[in-house]
Amino acid sequence: MVFSTNTGFNWDEDSGAEDESNWSPSMCKLYVSLDRKQRAGKPVTLIEGHDGPASELLALGKTLKVKCGVGGAVKEGCILIQGDHRDKVVSILEEDGFNVKRKGG
Repeated sequence: MVFSTNTGFNWDEDSGAEDESNWSPSMCKLYVSLDRKQRAGKPVTLIEGHDGPASELLALGKTLKVKCGVGGAVKEGCILIQGDHRDKVVSILEEDGFNVKRKGG
């Protein structure tokens, strides 16, 4: 609970629920890169920049892992896919309607 000095504030009009229902994949720009830091030199495809609901991020992570046929994780707002699958991930995300940008080499 947060204190508010706004006299016209109404608890019934929660704007947070509306934002999640109006969210669409085209609203966020995702960045796909290859990361090897702190992973003993093993490559990991990193997808970051998702600003939608957490449930959508988890579902997207699961979809990418299944379509790439590898393991991975969703941590701190980022999706980690084991191995170098940048091309495949970019094509999958573009098919789903996301704005995708490749980062790095």
